[in-house]
Amino acid sequence: MPTQVDDVAKVYAQSLLELALAKGAEVPAAVGEELDALCEAARADARFREFLASPMLERAEREASLKRILEGKASDLLVKFTLVLNRKGRLGHLLEIGDAFDQLLQDRFGKVEVDVYTVGGGALPDEVADAVKARVKGAFGKEAVLHSYRDAGMIGGIKLRIGDQLIDGSVATRLRRMQAAMLDAARADLAAKPERFIDGGSGR
Repeated sequence: MPTQVDDVAKVYAQSLLELALAKGAEVPAAVGEELDALCEAARADARFREFLASPMLERAEREASLKRILEGKASDLLVKFTLVLNRKGRLGHLLEIGDAFDQLLQDRFGKVEVDVYTVGGGALPDEVADAVKARVKGAFGKEAVLHSYRDAGMIGGIKLRIGDQLIDGSVATRLRRMQAAMLDAARADLAAKPERFIDGGSGR
């Protein structure tokens, strides 16, 4: 799930994008995949996140470890960029930088990230995924990149989050809306004909 992007993350992400573009039109996407993999490793392992962000670890020591971890497994551009983040004390912003870089790529190449929530999570059936993509394309004029998440609190249906916008089509939400509509109708009826709700009223 995306993190909240701050101004520092946007600056570093923009710098990485410019460096990648200077190396070729196809390079940003490849670097983005490498950065995503690094961020996923950090999200999945609390010890790795602590290693990246801890002020208790000497930067020179962390740099040596980063070289052992990344060299030969990632592009020179991403390795150098990660080392710069370490020297500047910005590795604690890695997840935010990853999200900011991903957003820059989506904006540049006409795509938009869509978080999809269902009861079970996992990949959507093809027909549902196609319908979501068509709806997003119609609304935003961009190709949807879908990310599936599990929401055990849902009864059924689907919820979409696009940036700060939530499109909620879950069963629970529809039931709440139905209940609210029924209550609103009952209040309006009571206000219009209160005698109908008084014992002994004529009912007319």
